Amino acid sequence: MARREIVGGARAQLTSEGQPVFAPEIGARLADRFTTYRDEQMHVFPGALETIDAIRAAGVRLALITNGDGPGQRAKVERFDLARRFDHIQIEGEAGFGKPEARAYHHAMAALEAGAHETWIVGDNLEWEVAAPQRLGLHAVWCDQMGAGLPAGSTVKPDRIIRALPELLSDPRST
Repeated sequence: MARREIVGGARAQLTSEGQPVFAPEIGARLADRFTTYRDEQMHVFPGALETIDAIRAAGVRLALITNGDGPGQRAKVERFDLARRFDHIQIEGEAGFGKPEARAYHHAMAALEAGAHETWIVGDNLEWEVAAPQRLGLHAVWCDQMGAGLPAGSTVKPDRIIRALPELLSDPRST
């Protein structure tokens, strides 16, 4: 529905500017097709499942914290066989809170019976998976998938930067 609203807003703006517009039903079809296409193209990053499995096999308790609606995120958990890989799965739409709210991290740590000093968070969002968790004392690893580096003037300083999840299995001094 959010995509339909965005397309509807774009249509309204074009109308207000006197530009030619498409029919509302075409906008709805476009939004729906984008959603389907996005889902079709979604994949797990190379080496991610193997890395998660190796970390879990080493005895590390794992939580998955994801924002978004419950049904959509739960479908991804099922599609990619993630439930068996994590001790705790926390979805914003089911929990009623999400990143970067402090209680999202506290809730996951409580579920794992872990303190901030022994908790690592890995993610690709500098605010949600680095800055906010670091304020709570978590060790934050930023996954810079594209290798673009930190944005110019960034005040956020990850504890570690990786390009791909399998790097978590290597000595951090070598990356």
